[in-house]
Amino acid sequence: MRLSNIVAMFSVIVFVSSIAYGQNPIAFGPYIQSLTEDSATVCWSTHADSVDLHGPGTEKTLRMYDTHEIKLANLNANTEYSYDVLKDGSDYGKGTFHTLAEGIHPFSFVAYGDTRSDHKIHRRIVEHALKEDPLLVINTGDLVSDGLNIEDWEMFFEINRELMRTRPYYPVLGNHEHDADYYFQFFDLPGNERYYEFTVGDVLFLMLDSEGSDFAKPTYVKDEDYFWNTYQKAYFEKQKAWADHVLEMHKDAGFIFVFFHQPLISIKRSRVEDAKYRRKFWGDIFERHNVQALIMGHDHHYHRAEANGVQMITSGGGGAGLYDGDSPAPETKKYVKVNHYIRVDVGEKKATLKAVDVDGNEIETITVDR
Repeated sequence: MRLSNIVAMFSVIVFVSSIAYGQNPIAFGPYIQSLTEDSATVCWSTHADSVDLHGPGTEKTLRMYDTHEIKLANLNANTEYSYDVLKDGSDYGKGTFHTLAEGIHPFSFVAYGDTRSDHKIHRRIVEHALKEDPLLVINTGDLVSDGLNIEDWEMFFEINRELMRTRPYYPVLGNHEHDADYYFQFFDLPGNERYYEFTVGDVLFLMLDSEGSDFAKPTYVKDEDYFWNTYQKAYFEKQKAWADHVLEMHKDAGFIFVFFHQPLISIKRSRVEDAKYRRKFWGDIFERHNVQALIMGHDHHYHRAEANGVQMITSGGGGAGLYDGDSPAPETKKYVKVNHYIRVDVGEKKATLKAVDVDGNEIETITVDR
């Protein structure tokens, strides 16, 4: 991402000068990324140019954007800040964020995924998330239908505008992102951005990539056995070694939540065998490190399994067409074919995970111990 503007900080208000790009100079954002006790990143995109596309049955203009980010450092912990990336008297470039508190403290977050296709459902999920007032939001992948299509990203940021301007948004890569440059252009994530970690108090969030480093693979290497044992073996072994190291470093964490897109246990018949390859690869790493919960997406329903003390939750009900759970697993504890999100309340001794459907009805609530 390109840093294009100069920052001036006054008290708790951050002003960022902006080049004029017309009546509404900001295309996407502004929005918050990478929030800590003493820092935050403000991101936004501006209109740059456009391309006219002509072809059989196609006549349209595709817009191009410049992306911007600014790292705000030396902030006070547990403090609300206001920012303005326009400073033109309008509200369009304004937002707020609250830095993390130091030490161990209760907080909540919201998680959901597969928001890609039904924009009405996606909007309703976002409306629920805003009412929940979480500290942060996590998307379990497949944010958009086609990560290579800028129009899909335009809709994504339109729907999420109010949510993302006030709280950090942490996604993981899904297969529908297609490893697109847009994903890495629009988000400012920790680490290498493909897989990364962050902490809130003594809670570890481990964000993994289930898709691989080269998504533009030909069909003849999509065989699962070849994928795991040859084609992407080095990439996933490196990621697994990194995850093992991170989990070891955080062995005294109070809670550990792990997120990635494709589940380790699938109850969609056509995906059961694929899930077995993933579960075999990751082995007992999550059990060994006392991970309380895995939260994943890809299968468009709510499914919770429990294996060796680890809650394995599939939350893919954010807007994509729903799937039948037509092949229940021995580990299955709950399945509902419904659009939904998960609210997680982290307390001093327990964390409560509450699955809620798009109409606000509770699906189930479970607790895990610190």
